Formats: sequence, C-alpha cells, structure tokens
Amino acid sequence: MSLPAFSEDSNTLAEAERPSGRAMLKGQQTKQAIVQAAVSMGTQVGLEGLSIGHLAERMHMSKSGVFAHFGSREELQISVIREYFASFEQEVFYPAMKTPQGLPRVRALFDNWMKRVAVELQSGCIFISGAVEFDDRPGPVRDALVHSVQTWLQALYRAVVLAKQCGHLTSDADEQQVAFEIHALILALHYEARFLKNPGSLARANRGFDDILARYGVSGATQISS
Repeated sequence: MSLPAFSEDSNTLAEAERPSGRAMLKGQQTKQAIVQAAVSMGTQVGLEGLSIGHLAERMHMSKSGVFAHFGSREELQISVIREYFASFEQEVFYPAMKTPQGLPRVRALFDNWMKRVAVELQSGCIFISGAVEFDDRPGPVRDALVHSVQTWLQALYRAVVLAKQCGHLTSDADEQQVAFEIHALILALHYEARFLKNPGSLARANRGFDDILARYGVSGATQISS
C-alpha cells in the first residue's frame, strides 16, 4: 500500500469533481432563469401558449438547450406552476402568518392577496387562465394546478377556522362558506376588472370583504382586524 499514491488519487478525484459541481450549479441557475422567463410569458399567454421556441429566443438559447432542462413541454408547464405558487406563498401566505391568529390573519391574507391581484390584473394570473385551459383536461398539469389552488384555499380555510376558535366569528358561522365567499370575491374581481374593465372593481371587492366580516364577525372583532 502506498499512501502517497492514495493521496494523489484523492486529489485527482477532487479536482475532477469540482468542475462537475460548478457545471451542475450553472445548470440549476440556467434552469431557474428559464422557469422565471416562462412564468413571465405564461402570465401573458397562458400555460398552453408557452412555446419552447419563443422561450429559447427570449433566453438566447437553442430549442434543444431549453428542452434539455425539462425533457418535455409538460414538465416545463409544471415547473412554471410550482414557481408561480412559490411566489404566491412568499407574497401572500408567509407575511400573513406573522400576524395574530383570528380575523387579523384573515384580513392580512385578503389584503396581501389583493395586492397580488392588483399586479395580476395587468400581467395575468396563471391560476385563472390555467383553470380555463385545463378544467376538463385530466393529467399532470391539471393536477399541479389543482394541488396549488387547493393548498392555498386550505390555508385560507384554516385561518377562518382559527378566527372562529378565537371567538372572532359567530358560533353559527359556516367556516367553509366564509372561505368560499372570500375566494369568490377574488374570482369576481379578476373577471370584472381584467375582462370587463369595470372601474371601481377593487373598491367593490374590498367592500365585499368588509360585508363578509360584518355578517359573520362578532361585534367588536372587526375592529381588531382593521
């Protein structure tokens, strides 16, 4: 056994691995940049409008270079959905979790959601367009969309349940109904403001949320959330 030879082989192996690690990191960074570009494109043209060719042009890459990072257009679409949802969590969900449980947290979720919608009304929303594109098309892309939306709605529902447990909602308040009505406001806002271009839609959505709290909230609790 020769220790110097072993040491030399180890160094050679380490040297061989370092470029591989750098190449892997660069590949991950490139893939992330492609996904972010695809998210921007997808909000405008929808998931079905995503084109490997147009994406390659935007990234100044070859089609095969873009395709190699995903393996299929379907996997690209799923990656876009995941990235879009991760952004949604960072902007809407996580900041709201820093607020006290009860109506303050429900209010924070809605307010953060409204801020995001204000941007989406100009750029588009992948969840809204995706629901139209894939509502009757079973498969992995639809599953990814459904999972993202259901995860968010479950978080909203849990916040409403906690508000009732905190005594901020009346004892007979239906938590599912409250969450449903809040979600309905967002969907109506997208339709009214982005599609129909009706002025005052944002204000009406905010008024609708206040009306929900007035109907289901315990007297004095709505002031806590303001």
